[in-house]
This record gives sequence, C-alpha cells and structure tokens, in this order.
Amino acid sequence: MDTPLLQVEHLKLYYPVRSGLFGKKRFVRAVDDISLVIRKGETVGLVGESGCGKSSLGRAIVRLETPQSGKILLNGQNLLSLKGRVLRKHRRNLQMIFQDPYGSLNPRLSIRSALDEVLRLHSGLDKAARTARAEELMTMVGLDPSQLDRYPHQFSGGQRQRIGIARALASDPALIVADEPVSALDVSVQASIINLLQEIREKTGTAFLFIAHDLAVVEHISSRIAVMYLGRIMESGPSHEVCAHPRHPYTRALLSAVPTIQPDGKKRILLNGDVPSPLSPPEGCPFHPRCPYAQECCRRACPPLTEDQTGRAVRCFAPLEPEKKSMTDTGE
Repeated sequence: MDTPLLQVEHLKLYYPVRSGLFGKKRFVRAVDDISLVIRKGETVGLVGESGCGKSSLGRAIVRLETPQSGKILLNGQNLLSLKGRVLRKHRRNLQMIFQDPYGSLNPRLSIRSALDEVLRLHSGLDKAARTARAEELMTMVGLDPSQLDRYPHQFSGGQRQRIGIARALASDPALIVADEPVSALDVSVQASIINLLQEIREKTGTAFLFIAHDLAVVEHISSRIAVMYLGRIMESGPSHEVCAHPRHPYTRALLSAVPTIQPDGKKRILLNGDVPSPLSPPEGCPFHPRCPYAQECCRRACPPLTEDQTGRAVRCFAPLEPEKKSMTDTGE
C-alpha cells in the first residue's frame, strides 16, 4: 500500500502547571501516547468530550504546539525534526481551520490581504496571479469575489468561516485540520459548511482531520472515526462500523446521547461521575472510574489499543459485543 499521508506515532503533549510560587510543577496530559493514520484524500473524524485533548492534538499536528515526544510524519518526513525554512516548506501541505471564525481573522486586514499573505508566503505567484487565485478561492467557498476588499466585521459568522476555509486552501495543502469548524455557528449554517468541506475534498483531493464532539456530524462527513478520552484514543475504525456497533463502553455512551426522533430509540446511558482531571489521571484504564463494566484488571493497567483484521481498534480488556441494532438507527 502507499505510504499514508500523515502518521502520528506515540505522540505526547503535556502542559506544565505550577501551583503557587514554590509549588511543584505538574503536567496536564493533553495528548498521552496517541498514534493516528490519515491517508490521502480521506476524512478522519476525531470525537470526544470537551477537554479530552482533541484540539491539542490538532494543534500539535500543525506544529502550533511542541510535543514532548513522538513523531508526526507527513509524506514520510518527521515534522518534529524540522526547523526554519525547511519546516516552512513542508507546512504549506498542512493547514488549519480554527473553531472561532471571529478570532481567527485579523480585523485590521481586508480579506484580500489575508489571502494574499498566504499566497505570497507559499505560492510564488506574481501579484496578478495572486489576485486571480484569491478570486478563485472566494468563488470556491461560495462567496462573491467582489467582497475581497471588505473586512471581517462586515461578514456573518458563517461567511467568516468560509473565509477561514479559503485561507486554509490558499497553499493547496494535502491535509487540513478542521478544529470544530461548525461548533460556533448557528445550526442553520452548520450544514452548509459541512457540505462545503465535502465538496472541497471531492474536488481537490485534500484530506481532513475533522475534530468535533458531535458524533452525528462526524459520522456524516468522515470515512473513519477515532474516539478520544482523557488524552487517549479509546476506539477507532470505519465510521459506519463504529457508530453501528460500538465496542468500547465510552463510545456506546456517546452514541446514546445522539438525539433521535424515534419513540423507541435507545435508552440514554448515563455515566457516573465527571471526567477525571488530566493533571492526575487515574491509574489503569482512564475510563474505568466511570465504566459500568470495569474489572479489577482495568484498575491496575491501561489496556493497549488493539486492532483487528477489519481495521477496528479498541482500548479495552473486554470489548463489548456488537448490538443487533445501531445505536443511531432511526428505524425503518
């Protein structure tokens, strides 16, 4: 098989925290030994509760954060070993769409200037060609090129996110990390942004890491899903398989929270307690304090992420058996 576009291997990203002037330094384990593969032209969904480390992983992949250890291989090249101009050369293939369409654009720059900044840095085009490319990008994301000289405050939230998408596309990247790109938008606008991202992937062949907490949205847009909890991936596999037959108790609980219009829908699974602090994660499996199936072995050791021949991977000593009916099944 071809070399994957992106390979994340045993990545660890810890944030130092001090309690008081002379307090002992501790670490928030935002990303704790994660491995992930994204192939050319595919969309991989990354889901989990708020604070589980999804955004930290995305920021580490695009080198906005510096991990303590691990590898980030883009087309076989380890980005963590690169610096300066060499890193900049490779970063044109790796862009990010941020969650906040209001804070991600410079209010002092017109849209033309914001796009031209990226094009000057990465494309090597002359001024006339950059202008033509900026107009092409605006059209690609569903905006009128005549609006290029406007400023961010003159656009709605959905339009600003489209501009953010255009900026990410300006360097013709091979991979875009979309960090909850619709969570700050009205529900009426979210579907149009999701459809736009799908159209872009089909037209350009760009791969996506789509980060979200809404499993229904992620199932719709992704070919594979990875479920994250407390800095670790708990389950991964093809989207339809993970959502139809979740094998980890945490994934099953997440899916039970997906709204359904069916009166005979699945009963909501309520987990005990709160998510433990990443400052002091529990010993053993990170999910065992809330898991209704936890055994003594779960308290002593963390299970490995074991992958089977079908591409399903589960971090559990006793994975759940597939249910007869999908937890997101809407019925006949």
